[in-house]
Amino acid sequence: MSKFEWQSIIKTNIFILRVVGLWPEGTEGYKLNLYTLYSLCMNLLVDGSNFFQSAYIFVIYADLQALAAIIFVIFTDWLASVKVLYFVRNTAILKQQMTELESALFQPRTKQQNLLGPGIKSWRLIYGSFSVLVVGTLLLWTFFPILDGTVKEHRLPFWAWYPYDAHTAPLYQITYLYQVVSIWFLAIANVNMDTLIAALMVFTATQCDILCDNLKHLRGEDFNERLLQCIEHHKKIVRYGGFYLEVSVMADILYFRFASNCNRFFNEIALGQFFTSSASLALAMFQLTLVAPLSSECYSLLFYVGSMTTQIFLYCWFGNEVEVRVSA
Repeated sequence: MSKFEWQSIIKTNIFILRVVGLWPEGTEGYKLNLYTLYSLCMNLLVDGSNFFQSAYIFVIYADLQALAAIIFVIFTDWLASVKVLYFVRNTAILKQQMTELESALFQPRTKQQNLLGPGIKSWRLIYGSFSVLVVGTLLLWTFFPILDGTVKEHRLPFWAWYPYDAHTAPLYQITYLYQVVSIWFLAIANVNMDTLIAALMVFTATQCDILCDNLKHLRGEDFNERLLQCIEHHKKIVRYGGFYLEVSVMADILYFRFASNCNRFFNEIALGQFFTSSASLALAMFQLTLVAPLSSECYSLLFYVGSMTTQIFLYCWFGNEVEVRVSA
């Protein structure tokens, strides 16, 4: 039986996360090396852009319409930045999950690989749809000053306060590029973090399907042995058994249950996502009532609303799939 490569399903996520500084080499977390320095610099770059946009609130706080026009983007950006920091902090746990998936107990038999198809197909479809909506939103935001002609007035893609005159050349061009690079970096990281979390949910659900299939085919002389394997498989999937230390010659290895580790990884992320996305959606839809129909700003808001709706849908749909499998 050929070994099933779980990580091959999310190889696109892993590649993009590595590009944006969120997936260090090896099976451990971040170390003192150039990649960690690169990741730190990129995050400081993005957080700086968020800070300057947030500072603009104090300039226009009395104008509620102008405030509503920018605050939903600021909410989204800061949530994404917090998610990046949380992702970095829990990289070691995530790497451990990926290693655990490749163990023999989590391997599907050749016939069982058909059970993986529906969940993985749904995940890939939503990943593609989510990416298209986000890229569409980013393109409209990037070229918004060009599309509505305000680039001649040196308008930036996002309102922000800077300690210099950002509307004179060449500072305008540099600031324009800075905003574009920051928002693309943050959005791409956000998409791939969310879809990776969804993939973990799919993996948990498919492991439950594999366990159910193993239980259905319990027969023969090795019944007791296979039953014990199913019990151990069940414990590793869903039950939180704490953790214990296995002392080896090389190192001490922390061992956790798979689903529990997934929960530890994205628990707070999901809570913040629902709260912030709901508020951002409400503000964006309010802003839709104020802009001219069929304008470039209207289209960007429509794509943004679609992106945020899909983002919430990811957690709801795949979380429900896990709940159904676990309670079955």
